[in-house]
Amino acid sequence: MRKTVSKFLFFLCVCCSFHVLNAQNSDINPVLISHFKNNSDKFLGYDAFGYSYQITNNVFSKIKEKEIFEYKNVSLGKITKADLQNPLKMVLFYEDFNSVVLLDNQLNKITEINFSQNQTPIVVSAIGMSTQNQLWIYNTLNQQIGLFDYLKNEYKTVSIPLTEPIKYYQTDFNTFYWIDKNNNWFSCDIFGKITSLGKIADFDKIEIINTAQYIFSKDSLLYFKGIGKSNPEVILEIKILEKTFDNFYYKDQILSIFTSTDISNYKIVTP
Repeated sequence: MRKTVSKFLFFLCVCCSFHVLNAQNSDINPVLISHFKNNSDKFLGYDAFGYSYQITNNVFSKIKEKEIFEYKNVSLGKITKADLQNPLKMVLFYEDFNSVVLLDNQLNKITEINFSQNQTPIVVSAIGMSTQNQLWIYNTLNQQIGLFDYLKNEYKTVSIPLTEPIKYYQTDFNTFYWIDKNNNWFSCDIFGKITSLGKIADFDKIEIINTAQYIFSKDSLLYFKGIGKSNPEVILEIKILEKTFDNFYYKDQILSIFTSTDISNYKIVTP
């Protein structure tokens, strides 16, 4: 009887182990929920209110059905980056002119900041919206991350100098994430605490979900990777219909795939 129970328990353990291993190495099969034609030069994504954002001929636009809002600033050159975290206060970065423009929800200009005219010299190569009327800044003059209060026109450095160039960066209100040229992944909080988050897989494009998960593309294939205690080195291919694509965007379990002619939105649940 004991031998029979032992064999059964051993068999059960083997089956469970195989199931876990198989689950960790299975693909992610998202569900296509919508498909649209894309006429923009660069599609940026959506907000919680259903508006889409794009750039066409260097004009930043916000569209929902027949509602269209546009913003254009010829004097500042090409839009380098748009931060859409707060749809009531968006940030357009014009790196060639070391400037940013803050826009309201109807794309009216709230303020324009030229960092070259700041009392403390700043040369910006990375920027994003932070908390309490502040912007994340990476200042290439001292290679440090800082915060700029756009109401008080005050700048403060929060991090130590970075030792390697930034390959990719992404921000949320409380955190500045970056990947250096050696694919090392770090975060910096608003108090200047820097945390090493591990090594990133080689990528063509990437989007950080949180401190333990990210989605990346390589050679026209799309992958999810989880690292850390909850997801130790799990890497799964995301099986989308598109054979090639220009970019992708992920937010609130919606994965948007952008090609030069189309936009596909998938429902996806990451592990």
